[in-house]
Formats: sequence, C-alpha cells, structure tokens
Amino acid sequence: MSTSIPQPPGVPLLGNIFDVDPNNTWWSLKTLAEKYGEIFQIKVLGHRIVFVASAALAEEICDEKRFRKYVGGPIVEIRYAVHDALFTAFDHEESWGVSHRIIAPQLAPGTIATHFDEVVRCTDELITKWHGLDPENRIRPLDDLNRLNVEATVLTLFGKKLNSLTGPEHPLLRAMEDSTSEAMKRRIGQSCSLAGVRWQAQEGDKTMRTFAAELVKDRQEHPSERRDLLWTLMNAKDPETGKALTESQVIDEIVSMPIGSSTAPCAIAAGILFLLQNPDTLVRARDEVDAVIGDGPFRQEHVSQLHYVAGLVRETLRLSCAAPGFNIEPIPKPGDESPVLLAGGKYQVAHNQPMIIVLAGVNRDPAVFEEPLAFRPERMVGEAFEQLPAGVKKWFGNGKRECIGKHWAWEFLMVVMTKLIRGVDFEAVDPEYQLKQDGWFNIRPVEFYVKLKPRRR
Repeated sequence: MSTSIPQPPGVPLLGNIFDVDPNNTWWSLKTLAEKYGEIFQIKVLGHRIVFVASAALAEEICDEKRFRKYVGGPIVEIRYAVHDALFTAFDHEESWGVSHRIIAPQLAPGTIATHFDEVVRCTDELITKWHGLDPENRIRPLDDLNRLNVEATVLTLFGKKLNSLTGPEHPLLRAMEDSTSEAMKRRIGQSCSLAGVRWQAQEGDKTMRTFAAELVKDRQEHPSERRDLLWTLMNAKDPETGKALTESQVIDEIVSMPIGSSTAPCAIAAGILFLLQNPDTLVRARDEVDAVIGDGPFRQEHVSQLHYVAGLVRETLRLSCAAPGFNIEPIPKPGDESPVLLAGGKYQVAHNQPMIIVLAGVNRDPAVFEEPLAFRPERMVGEAFEQLPAGVKKWFGNGKRECIGKHWAWEFLMVVMTKLIRGVDFEAVDPEYQLKQDGWFNIRPVEFYVKLKPRRR
C-alpha cells in the first residue's frame, strides 16, 4: 500500500498559496523540505505540485528511461524572452537537437580550455579594482561578481569586451533579473496582479534581445578570425539535418547564455561566506594553491592539480544550491494512465504529474551526509566524492537536458575561487551573519557584506 504524500494544511479555495512566498520561492521550498522530508506536495488554486527532496528519490526520477525534463511553469514563461532555445525547448521540438548539436562542440572541455586566459584576465581586473578600494571599504561581493560573470561570458563566448567591471551596471544585469523574476512569480499565483511586473519583464526581454542583436551586427560589420560561440551560432550547420539557426534563434541562444551562467557568481559569493565561517578550510586551500601555482602565473594545466579547491567548489555548489532545482515529469505512455510508483511503490503520483527536485533538500540529505549543514570540502575530493550517490551530484541538472554550459561554469568557478583564495583577504562586516537566500533561476546570499584587502603573505 502506498503512503500519502505529505502536504501543508492550506486554506479553502486558495490551497497552499500562503506556504510559498512568491518573492522568495526557493527559500520557502527549502523550509517545506526541512519540515516534510523526502517528498511533499502543495496545491495552489487547484493546481498540484509535487516536490522531491531526498537523494534517493532524486536519483530515481532522474532515470531517463522513465522520466524527462518537464518544460512548464517558469520555464514556459522564459519562452517570452528566448522562445525554443536549448533551455526552454519542449521535448518534441526539433529545434533542441539542432541547436544542441551546433553549440555543444563550442562548450566542450577542450574548447573551454582555450578561453582560460580570458577568464583569468577578467578576474584579475576585478581583483585590481578590489585592491584599490579604500581600506574601510564595505561591499556586497555578489554585485561585482555578477559584473564579472557577464564580462567573462560575453568575452569568452561572443568575443566582446564590455569593460563593465567599473562604472554604471551593465543594463543586461537588470534585464535578466526583471525577466526571470517575473517568470517565477507568474507561476506562484500572482498572475492576476502582475501587469506592472510583466511590463518590466517585457522591457527586460527587449533589452536582452537588443543587446544580442547588436553583438550579431557588430560581428557582421567587423568579421573576425575568432571561431567562438558567436561565430558558430551565426555560421555553423547541424551535422545531422544540415539546418542552420535562424536569426531569431541565434538571438535566443545568445540571450540564454548569460541567464544560464548567472548561477556561478551566486555560488562564489556563498563560497566566500563559507570560507569566512571555516578559516581552517581557507588555510588548507591556500596551502594547495601556493604549492601548485607558486609565485608564477596561474595556467590552465594547474586547474586539474587543485584537488582540494575542486572539492571546495563542489561543497559550495552542494550547500549554496545556486541553481536551486529542476523539473521532471514521467515519460508519457500512450494509452496508459496508471499511477507512477516511486520508492518501490511507497508513493504514487499521477501519470502526468510534474515534479520539482529541490536541491536544498537533496544536497543536505542526512541519509547521505554526516552533519549535512557542515562545510567539509574533503568529502568532495577523490574516492570520497566518487562514492557519493549520483542523486547528490545534480548541480548542473540531469541527462541530455543538463546545463550545456557546465564545463564553462566549472572553469569559471575554479578560476575565480582560486584567484580570490590566492589574492584577497576577506572580513565579514557582520561576523554573526547566517546564510539567507533569495532569487529566481539562481539563488544568492541576501545582504552579505564584506571588507576586503590584498592578501598578506
């Protein structure tokens, strides 16, 4: 006999609408996961949503023989901005396969390695800016890390130097937030009162697409020998169908990339906090960085030698959940509407029931992690990491629809964390600060401020 899936009590007609804060959805889901455990559900205005928050159940519904990515909810709303791009394409749309086969070679590890020096250069510019601050500085590191992410993404993938680390914030940053925040809110029951927010999102969509169109126009007017992602989007053809991307599809994919990469600076900001809270970890990381790199330049071949730093980055991804979750649904079986069984029949869901994996629950599963709230990079290194179940390694999604930019993100995370560990001393403005997050398609530390200065050796 199956067990009922837990659900908060709710209120008549509206259901659980007050159990999820539309301005901080993922923190609400984290709180519900802590209360209700491995699986729970809510009902909002008659619409049922099921959430999975344990490693074992996450691993089960990541089985691509039984389940697939669910393109619904906020992801559908993002189609206003990017249509049938890689992230938002429905399973039946041919466009996903065409775009994936065109783009994937440009985001493979070997190609990403060729952009290493550009990421280092951008990071050095940020560190130089930070070293030049007044000794009594007080900054929110996420603000500059967001700038760094856009700077590095646009330079490495599209060959354009924005010079946006100083001066006014690049309009792309505000546009991304307006667009993605509206998409999340519209699916949490505020649709009837979001005219102003929808207008903001439309303006954000317009800003992002205009920016992408200008990149294309600039490359057309100034041809380059550079064979980067922008060149590929504009010129390459799908090796299977022979199709090229349309002008609109090129813009769709350009817009998608900064949105997708925006989780990385959120993780790094949280990583700074974790290092401040765990000074012994910082000492160990610095010892490794100094031993591997020494006094010379940071080179691409060093990345694979920084085993402890890699563990530190993985542990940061685990605890920060900067990319907070993803959607799954059962693969339809024509003519079969029988319930889908989970956990060997312990639970059952409808044949067409979408489910959302809440990584704040999965990544803190006490069945997998001893002291799951503790920051311990050593459990993410070597054999200890290899022995962890696949369900707790889903930081970049799952299967064929996992983040196509995961190798870019990994290189960026490793470069920036290594450079900060090597060259910057941080001090928490509030030593008692505890991690609180908000966000939309990425989640970030709220009101986390630091003082910083050049590292003393």
